[in-house]
Parts: sequence; structure tokens; C-alpha cells
Amino acid sequence: MSGVWGWFGGAAAQKRKDSPKNAILDLRTQLEMLQKRELHLQRQIEEQDGIARKNVTTNKTAAKAALRRKKLNEHSLDQTLGQIGTLEQQINAIESANINRETLAAMERAAVAMKQIHGKLTPEKVDEAMANLSEQNELSNEIAEAMTSVNIGAGAIDESDLDRELEELQQNELDEKMLQTGTIPQHDAVNRLPAVANGDRRPPRTPLSNNPAIAVLNPILAVKGKATAVAEDDEEEELRKLQAEMAM
Repeated sequence: MSGVWGWFGGAAAQKRKDSPKNAILDLRTQLEMLQKRELHLQRQIEEQDGIARKNVTTNKTAAKAALRRKKLNEHSLDQTLGQIGTLEQQINAIESANINRETLAAMERAAVAMKQIHGKLTPEKVDEAMANLSEQNELSNEIAEAMTSVNIGAGAIDESDLDRELEELQQNELDEKMLQTGTIPQHDAVNRLPAVANGDRRPPRTPLSNNPAIAVLNPILAVKGKATAVAEDDEEEELRKLQAEMAM
């Protein structure tokens, strides 16, 4: 039964909703009929006016009858024009009222939709949620900073120790190259000499024999000197042999 009553209720509601549209349709139909009557009366008036003009001098009775019919048509035309104006005003009023009703209904539906969307949401709950979110963001930042600031399994490293160890490695590598090649680069020898201070006072120069680099090179240079002397003796011997052959 509820379904049946609901159907009748829905039909009644739909009928009430369509009643303004039906009224407008009826008014427009009546308006179209009155407009046709207006055109007909205008033609009748013009026709009777032509008859009266035609018989104005020859047949006064016919002319007067035509004028009488013209007056009646003019009176009917005035009534028709009044009815047309009334119908047009009524149509405009119903259309405006129907637009207002539909606009209000749309606004009511929008209000219901907004109410459903918001639900139990209140400004206080929004403020509470934003505060909780801000607190969690701060906690996340603190955790990230704590994790990145911890240096696991190592203490502070002294940069001066690193520089000193690097210099020792460079010096060892340079000494190995000097022992392998038997030569010392000039820029390294210059860098090993003590720096000259500005001014008149000059520190005493270290004797070359006391220089560690020269001390390392002395045995190597002595061997090379002996090899150079042997080579020169061989060249002198070859030259003497050549001179003796030419003299013969």
C-alpha cells in the first residue's frame, strides 16, 4: 500500500510541478487565437472603410452601414488587444514566478548537499585537525634531524692529523722516485731549501752536505761520475787508434 500511496503522492507532486508549465502553454494557445482574431478584425475594418468610401456620394445608406460595421469591429479589436495585453502580462508573471520557484528549489537542494558534505564538520574540529597535523609535521622534522645528526661508530676526526699524514705519504712517494731514477726534480730541490726572510737579517744557509736530499744523491752521483769518466777514456782510446791508422 505504501508503494501505491507513494506513487499517487509522486504523481501529485509531479502534477504540481508541471502546473505552471501547463498554465503557460494554455495561455500561449489563447494568445495565439486572440492574435489571429486581431488580424481578422483589422482586415474587416479596412474592408468596411473601403465600402464606406466607395458609397459616400452614391449610396449614403450603404456607406453608413459600412461605417457602423467598422465601428463594431474597432470596438471588438480594442477588446481583443486588451485581452492580448492581459494574457502577455499573465504569461510573464507565471514565467517569472516559475523561475523564482525553480531557483529557490535549486538553492534548497544546494543547501542540503552542503549539509550532507559538511556532516558533523565544525570549525572547532577543523582547528583541532590542523593543530594535530602541525604537531605531527614538527615531530617528523625533529625525527629526521635527529637521524641525520648522529655519526654512528666514529668520533670527531682532527683535520690536522689528516694533513700531516698526507704530507708524509707525499714525501715517501717522492723519496722512492728519487731512489729509482737517481735524479731530483729542480722544483723539489728548491722547495726543500729554507725560505729567505724579508729584511736584512738572513738565516744561515744549510750546507749542501747536510741536506738530506743531497746526502741521498751523493752515492748515486759518484757512481754516475765514474761511469762518465770511463766513457771518456774509451773515446780517447778510439781517437788515438784512428789517428795511428791514418798516419800509416
